[in-house]
This record gives sequence, C-alpha cells and structure tokens, in this order.
Amino acid sequence: MSKIKKIKKEYEEITEKLKHPDEISDSREFGRLSKKRSQLQQVVEKIKAYERTKRELQEVEDMTREGGEIAEMAKEEVKKLKKKKEKLKKELKTLLIEQSERQKQEEEGASSDSAIVEIRSGAGGDEASIFVGDLFDMYSKFIKNKDWKLKILDSNKADMGGYKSITFKVEGQDSFSTLKYEAGVHRVQRVPETESGGRIHTSTVSVAVLPEPDKKTTIDLDPEDLRIDTYRASGPGGQYVNTRDSAVRITHKPTGLVVSSQNERSQLQNKENAMSILKAKVLEHRKKKIKEKQEKKRKSQIGEAKRSQKIRTYNYMQDRVTDHRIKESWHNLEEILQGELSQIITALKKAEEKEKYADIEID
Repeated sequence: MSKIKKIKKEYEEITEKLKHPDEISDSREFGRLSKKRSQLQQVVEKIKAYERTKRELQEVEDMTREGGEIAEMAKEEVKKLKKKKEKLKKELKTLLIEQSERQKQEEEGASSDSAIVEIRSGAGGDEASIFVGDLFDMYSKFIKNKDWKLKILDSNKADMGGYKSITFKVEGQDSFSTLKYEAGVHRVQRVPETESGGRIHTSTVSVAVLPEPDKKTTIDLDPEDLRIDTYRASGPGGQYVNTRDSAVRITHKPTGLVVSSQNERSQLQNKENAMSILKAKVLEHRKKKIKEKQEKKRKSQIGEAKRSQKIRTYNYMQDRVTDHRIKESWHNLEEILQGELSQIITALKKAEEKEKYADIEID
C-alpha cells in the first residue's frame, strides 16, 4: 500500500472512531485522536486537490486530441493545469515529509510540540557568555512571534553579562521540528565593547535541542538510580538569590547525566524542572544508543560530531549570518538577532526536504 493510501485509510478510520466518542477509552485518547485527525486532514485535503487536478488535466488533454478551436483552447488550459499539478505535488510532498517526521517522533516516544533547549558558552570566555544571552534573546523573540510558550528551567548567569548556560522549555505546535535546526555550534565574530584596540574576537556557543517525552510515554527513573543534591541558588558574583537550599542538582547514575535547576524559589519546583530536563536527556540517550547499534558511523543530533562542528557564523563587521550546512548567507544580522529566524529555518527545511523528496513517490 502506498504512503498516500495509508494516510487516507488512517484518516477514515480515525474519523469513524470519533463519530462514536462513547466507545473511546478515555478523554486523553479522544484528545489524541482529535489532534491526529486534524494533522491528517491537512494532508488528505491536499491529496484530494492533487487528485482532482490530475483528473482535470487528463480530461483536458483528451480534448486536445479532438481537433479544431476547442483543441487549441484546451492546449492553453493544459499548460495551466500542469503548473498547478506540479505546485500541488511539491506542497503534498512537503506535508508528507512533515507527517513522516511527526510519526517518527511518536514512535520514539517524543513530542514534536515540545522541546527543551540548552545553550552553553564555549570558547571565548566572557564574550561567549554574552553571546549566550544574545542567542537566548533571539530565540525568545522568535518564540513570542510564533505564539509559543517559553519557560526557563535553569540558568547560570555570568559576571560580565549573559549566561554561562541557560536551559528552557518551549511548547507550541511543531516547536521541536522547527527548532531542531538550531542544534550545533554557533560562532560569533565581533569586536567586544571592552576591546579598546578594535581587535576582532571569535567565540563559540553550543545549542542542544531535545524533544520532550510525549505525555503518553513513560520514562521510568528508578529513585535508586538518582542522586539528588540541594544547594543555595546563586547569581553573578556569588550573591545568594535566597538563603535556603532551593537549587537542585540530579545525577542519573546509570548514564552519568547531570542536570540542575535554580530559577524557582521553591525547591520542589526546581526539582520538577530538573526532572523534566533529565527525562528529555534520558530519552535522547536511549535514542542515541539505538542509533549507534543500527548505524555505528552515525551520531545523534547532539552527539560529539555535530557539537564539534560549527553550523552557523554571526559576523558583525560584515552584517552577515552564514549557515555552513547549506552554504547560504543573509545580510540582515540585526533583524535575525531580533527574532527574524524564519528565513533561515525555511531555507534549512527546504534543503532537508530536497534530500527526502526522492524517497516519496506520488502517482
């Protein structure tokens, strides 16, 4: 059965189930099916539009063989319908790729609508920490423009401004599948404000984008495998945010993963935030192990290979942002830092889709 037939069949089956809500086990399952149907509906409508245009094209092509004035008029219509058919075919392939990605996320127990983003300073000292703050501001504005939700889970402010690291959660439709393109090393080239000699500094910042476990996915963490430490939350200069041990650090002994949270005043809330980060990292760790077994040469999204490879450079002197994965540049750095990321993400998405187009067959 072709991919298109499978999607149409699944859509019909879900639609039929939703006609009988009393037979659905619980409200959560009803919500899941409703959301799934909504996602599939967009694809199904595009399939119908493509198939309808294909039939119209066949009918008009038949008319061109009849001869006379009608045949000449039909030839012009054929040109229009062929363009329309190709446009719909591209749009349909894009939707099929997006649907395939969602399904893959579901199978891996991850949500495509929720992501945990971690930004850490790399080479460059204070300048790298300042740029962590710049990137966080950029993502915050982009997230606001998308009407998504942002919640800071943990942050470690730097003495000279910015952050040594900051971790935050993003919730919104396709938030992970959109932000995943930001994972990797970001390089900045600029003259710091503190540089009196006008010397250009090059600094790096790493960005990790993790899918949060889906609500129906259980990430079992044995309490015996966890070491939970509490400490006083602190800010720049070692000043205590409060006098209680509200900050929480959790170590997952089997994997060696360590996470922390100190942004909330409540120790309980910081523990919940830290557990959210840990569950996302454990899920990513499991996925990484599976991928390594299947393809030993491949690395996971936040594996060493991609972390050591710069994906983008922000060059202030030339007002240029370059994404090295697609070898494309934009000369509106200030706008991009103000959250205008869509142009870059769209270009990356198109490049990824181009690679995957060949795998999708449409009659």
